Amino acid sequence: MVVTRAVLVGCGGISRAWFKAAQEMEGLSFVGLVDINRAAAEEKAAEFGLKDAVLDTDLGRVLQSTQPDVVFNCTIPDAHMPVTLEALEHGCHVLGEKPLADSMENAYKMIEAARKANRIFAVIQNRRYNANIRRLRAFLESGVIGRITTVNSDFYLGAHFGGFRDRMEHVLLLDMAIHSFDQARLISGTDPVSVYAKEWNPAGSWYDHDASAVALFQMTDGVVYTYRGSWCAEGLNTTWECDWRIVGDKGTVTWDGAEGFKCQVVAKSGGFRSEWADVPVAESDPGDKVGGHAGVMRDFLRAVRTGGTPETVCTDNVKSLAMVFGAIRSAQTGREEKTG
Repeated sequence: MVVTRAVLVGCGGISRAWFKAAQEMEGLSFVGLVDINRAAAEEKAAEFGLKDAVLDTDLGRVLQSTQPDVVFNCTIPDAHMPVTLEALEHGCHVLGEKPLADSMENAYKMIEAARKANRIFAVIQNRRYNANIRRLRAFLESGVIGRITTVNSDFYLGAHFGGFRDRMEHVLLLDMAIHSFDQARLISGTDPVSVYAKEWNPAGSWYDHDASAVALFQMTDGVVYTYRGSWCAEGLNTTWECDWRIVGDKGTVTWDGAEGFKCQVVAKSGGFRSEWADVPVAESDPGDKVGGHAGVMRDFLRAVRTGGTPETVCTDNVKSLAMVFGAIRSAQTGREEKTG
């Protein structure tokens, strides 16, 4: 079996999900861990039994001494670009935390660097790799509700993180809504055109900056997508996957982000209100597009080892990032903004 040598950068709390997922990967060997706080790297090495991994605070030294095939970038958003560029310059493929970059300008620099290096750069949009969202997508692709016209999502959680997120500007849109926006693209099969958005920080919020937002996107194919969300909403919380309503010209389907699906389609029309029929949302075979972090990692490693393109490759994922920064610009200007 071919062994893929990996270095992970950024050994904070989020890295634990990566290490756990990596335990499912055959032929993956961690040869180095990097963190500006060496103790964090030591802690993760001990927790996951990585006794042979090189530990350091300097990525360049580790890349030079270990010569890895891939770099897993788990750093904070501000560090995504320098870490990714350094890894690409050393000839490594890169799988990075979301969001792809801390600005669209930096995103395009990273994409161009990956092109020039002829290396894969992908993003761990783990919420695509969920059996139920794949079930929903397959159901919509079957055409049961007809042509999709409207997609709505609600995200309401009271998330007491502590740490950098409590101080972060645009914390909901930049750090979390990227998941929902990417899910909306997957569900609808469309891409963003423009957005109108508003951010605010409700009374009682424990965040320094705006932790609530609404956004209305014009998507391709005439689809309209709306997002409502908050990270300081106490009580009656949604799942992390959002609560969804998808309207087609023949019916509507809802998904609660967990196991709850409902669908009704037009059975008879002609009156003031149509008559509806309940339709079960059939289970489907998602293949290997499941497992959250593990699913993304499998997809990425397969592309590294055998060729092909992972689903969350940077050239596609940048469209989801454009939704984030388009929404932020709109919230700042009070105008509808393009998402190109």
